[in-house]
Amino acid sequence: MKRDSRLSSVLHALLHMAEEDGPMTSDKLADCLRTNPVVVRRTMGLLREAKIVTSDRGPAGGWRIAVDLKTVTLRQLHAALGEPAFFAIGNRNETPECVVEQAVNAALDDTFLKAEALLLERFSEITLADLAADFSRRHAEQRKTRSPGNGS
Repeated sequence: MKRDSRLSSVLHALLHMAEEDGPMTSDKLADCLRTNPVVVRRTMGLLREAKIVTSDRGPAGGWRIAVDLKTVTLRQLHAALGEPAFFAIGNRNETPECVVEQAVNAALDDTFLKAEALLLERFSEITLADLAADFSRRHAEQRKTRSPGNGS
């Protein structure tokens, strides 16, 4: 089963947008994400419905973040994307007649529910501001190691 990378892509796009002074076009975001602008527009449209981004038409148009980064959690973004499944594994048969398979399903279902609850709890604790701060720290560290006179 193919992995759903939309949350990762959305986070990547939003952090680029947070660094910009003005709106970013779908083409520019697509270049950052190495994808097609149509994919960007479709995904950003979901975020616009959730009132996380806005869009402006015309030559100076593009996508803008419409909220304070401190107020948006990964859980909210996951919800805006339609709550894609966390796991690509599942039961062989959802309604088995075999009692062995029923026992297996019960154990797996319980485990998946608990794991998903932990992920959602953690997603509720992480904001876009947290990611932006981590990006800034990493970027500053990278500039330091690449600066002239540091022996590298």
